[in-house]
Amino acid sequence: MELYFMDQGEPSRDAIVLIHGFPFSHEMWSRQIDLLKENYRVIAYDLRGHGRSEVGDGQYSLEFFVDDLIGLLDHLKIKKAVLCGLSIGGYISLRTVERNPERVGGLILCDTQSEPDTNEAKLRRAATIKSVKTGGVDAYAEGLVKALFTPQSLTTKVDVVERIKETIRFTSPIGICGTLLALAGRTDTTPSLSGIKVPTCIIVGEGDTITPPPRSEMMHDKIPNSEFHLIPNAAHMSNLENPDVFNRQLMDFLETNKSKLGAN
Repeated sequence: MELYFMDQGEPSRDAIVLIHGFPFSHEMWSRQIDLLKENYRVIAYDLRGHGRSEVGDGQYSLEFFVDDLIGLLDHLKIKKAVLCGLSIGGYISLRTVERNPERVGGLILCDTQSEPDTNEAKLRRAATIKSVKTGGVDAYAEGLVKALFTPQSLTTKVDVVERIKETIRFTSPIGICGTLLALAGRTDTTPSLSGIKVPTCIIVGEGDTITPPPRSEMMHDKIPNSEFHLIPNAAHMSNLENPDVFNRQLMDFLETNKSKLGAN
């Protein structure tokens, strides 16, 4: 599986891997890449089936996404990195620190959760796959952005919303459906939260209805010495809707824990 990635900043510095949400690409992190590359080595990549990465056969499992991440770290000769993931990026990060803790120096979990899909959520995934197959990606994109952003952002951040809409439209329907299957089949990482030993920052938009704040608060309660930040005027796309507050929390966490991250 060939993955598209960007590698910016000094190679000798602590490495931070940005893992985008579904069904987007590394481009959703542009504001964070510009900020971080001055002081860190920043890796941003497209998940399989997304952006410019290979689509493959669409038979995806979350385990394969973790395999891809570990393979990317190996390719770049990065022994340990800080993982910053939003939504599915958070799922991948949580499973990685559970499965390969020696490769993780810190966690930034954005608008995500540790619980697996409920039966109701699995049925919604199946219905979405059917709708993508019958109605196409354009209609799917139009409906999805309404759940991703606050009502205010839909009218005041039209350019941001349109960029995300275009990213979704660019995503292969095979990649979308394969990822939906992977999301429905992911494991529960909640039991392993108490064993996380690396610095962890949890960020969520106050208006997030996809992965609501109480789920982030639960992770905060279970992960030792973690910190929790609620981003105002933001829903599921907190890094895009309120980038100034998001970036401040991101940088504060990294600078405060610089000596503990042990990345790269």
